[in-house]
Amino acid sequence: MAVLDPVFVRAQFPAFSEPALRDRVFLDNAGGSYPCRFVVDRLGRFYRERKMQPYGPAEPSRLGGLEMDEARSRLAAMMGVAPDELCFGPSTSANTYVLAQAFGAWLPAGAAVVVTDQDHEANSGVWRRMAAARGLELREWRLDPDSGCLDPAGLARLLDDRVRLVCFPHASNIVGAVNPVTAICEMVRAAGAVTCVDGVSYAPHGLPDVGGLGADIYLLSTYKTWGPHQGLMTIRRDLAMALPNQAHFFNDASPASRLSPAGPDHAQVAACAGIADYIDALHAHHFPDRGETGPRDRAADVHDLIRRREEALMVPVLARLAGRNDLRLIGPAQPSVKAPTLALAHRRPGADLARALAAEGIMAGGGSFYADRTLTALGIEPAHGVLRLSFLHYTTEAELDRALDALDRVL
Repeated sequence: MAVLDPVFVRAQFPAFSEPALRDRVFLDNAGGSYPCRFVVDRLGRFYRERKMQPYGPAEPSRLGGLEMDEARSRLAAMMGVAPDELCFGPSTSANTYVLAQAFGAWLPAGAAVVVTDQDHEANSGVWRRMAAARGLELREWRLDPDSGCLDPAGLARLLDDRVRLVCFPHASNIVGAVNPVTAICEMVRAAGAVTCVDGVSYAPHGLPDVGGLGADIYLLSTYKTWGPHQGLMTIRRDLAMALPNQAHFFNDASPASRLSPAGPDHAQVAACAGIADYIDALHAHHFPDRGETGPRDRAADVHDLIRRREEALMVPVLARLAGRNDLRLIGPAQPSVKAPTLALAHRRPGADLARALAAEGIMAGGGSFYADRTLTALGIEPAHGVLRLSFLHYTTEAELDRALDALDRVL
């Protein structure tokens, strides 16, 4: 079984060789990851050589359009969806806002919408506002206040023939628990409803096989997934065409465009192909004898490689945190069911702890992280917040040891 090579991985990220970042430990990856060199190179090239309206006859314009199409086709193939089922937008918050406008005009009177209190506000607030504005019933799938987890049995009790849409996270940006997306999607589909899965806090830990998960809509942010600041949304073609067009009238026949009313940054769309470059580079380095494989299989291999690495990194960290009685770890303590997003509640406000760690060279996050409903459900005042230590496969054991030593001193 292949084991991730951290030296090779870190060589793919320019940030780790930047003098300005030397001797700093980056543990705020849930807020935005470092971009890989492939993305940085493609972004710079586009701004230097292609910066004009794409898809025109002039060579720079033609090449710019080809690079944008390359990003769409390669990422779609890796996620197991068709190219016209992948939409680019300025952010996941913007994508869900547009979706809510479309669903608000499409859902029939008397329909019910299910949301959770485990979600980031981007996949919760827009649906709550839409339901209120349209007079639809809103049902809340609530987390367990002790574990922070969502019980599928709780969702089953909410489903009936009035429910048309269920919105839930692949992994919470506070709890970190990895929800059983495939099983949930099957349950919702059997009830005749549509699923909208927020994968923003999961995708950085291995690009998901959306086709295999069975989600009708899947959302992720590339700026948290080694890339530029874009929001990606996959949506089943027939669903995209059934929803009212939210874009220019001449985009009505395009599933990939009709839910994108404002064209996203062309350079950043093109640069997203660098995410696929990175996955392919990891695969070539770690699986040299695998032979010819398709993009979906390569992405799956790299997904599993990354997850194994991150689970191994979590084991000593969680063990060390368990030895403290002054901290509350939010969510499960088992690496196999958790993303490496570790939210810690303490008597001191989360932002205060983050500031104290920053003085030690540890770059972590503190606050509510747009998950006020989650914290409230867990009995934590959002204004007090939590300290969040979040890392990715490029983090090293030495960095985590240093961060925990600093946390010991701060506490």
